[in-house]
Amino acid sequence: MTKTWDERIDEVWAEATGEEVGDDTIARIDALAAERGTDDARAEFERAGARDSAGRPAEAVQLYRRALALGLDDEHRPQCVIQMASSLRNLGEFEEALSVIRAEEELSSDGPYRDAVATVHALILASSGRPAHGLSVALLALVPHLPRYHRSMTAYAHEIAELDA
Repeated sequence: MTKTWDERIDEVWAEATGEEVGDDTIARIDALAAERGTDDARAEFERAGARDSAGRPAEAVQLYRRALALGLDDEHRPQCVIQMASSLRNLGEFEEALSVIRAEEELSSDGPYRDAVATVHALILASSGRPAHGLSVALLALVPHLPRYHRSMTAYAHEIAELDA
């Protein structure tokens, strides 16, 4: 039975797990992406992810932007935004990273990626010199998962954010 494009992409990533992603993985992803052409949002997203995983965030950001401009589906769009914001953070582009992740926070407030969005948001804040605010964002993301103490932990998280002021 012939594997689907998605299955072949998943196979490349499964084989890369636990290893340093390098030129070989990029070449394999690029070959699969070429099957769909340069105007395919998902193909550009996969190309971006390969470069991101290989430690090439500047190249990745360009491809993430292109993938978003081409229009990703609801499953991959939030992943793309999360990964792009993380790459922008790695490049020291903190304000743009914050802008991107805050916009995604509004869109994904009740979606499956909300905790991942909050995690990247917290990392960006910490990296940009606002670690208390970052801790606050992380704590607020944890509150819904706690069996009790929602009110008090929410209050403490807001209080901690003020330490960066």
